[in-house]
Amino acid sequence: MIELDELDRKVLRALQEDATLSAGALGRRIGLSQPATWRRIKRLQEEGAIKGRRLMLDREKLGFGVTVFLGVKLATKGRVSLEDFERAVSAIPEVQTVEHILGLYDYRLRVVARDIPDFERVLRRRVMTLPGVGNVEANVLLSEERRPGPI
Repeated sequence: MIELDELDRKVLRALQEDATLSAGALGRRIGLSQPATWRRIKRLQEEGAIKGRRLMLDREKLGFGVTVFLGVKLATKGRVSLEDFERAVSAIPEVQTVEHILGLYDYRLRVVARDIPDFERVLRRRVMTLPGVGNVEANVLLSEERRPGPI
């Protein structure tokens, strides 16, 4: 675990809100000079607290109006390795996240599609043909009220 002081936490909170902030703008926001802010960002990156910066896209405006969470239970864990399944499912562009979970299902997938018929195509032609897939349960996202926020 990385030791964080209050200024480190302020840097991380501000970058989670807007990862495009320059070191100067970020420093003004939290009360540090640009060089001191840059050094903190660099240290947080080197220590692994900051893994990268991402661009958030509006899926709906880009034509992907349906998000579905799939619970996937593998049929034959002994005959198909988890790595083989993960590699194959990660190659499907519509699959946004792959989470190995404990519980009723082995994996939870976040899948985006243009509409329900497009999702059905992805499910039938791509997901259901993956190695080792057994039971699948789909849950369509109706709305998303809370986005991931600061730690």
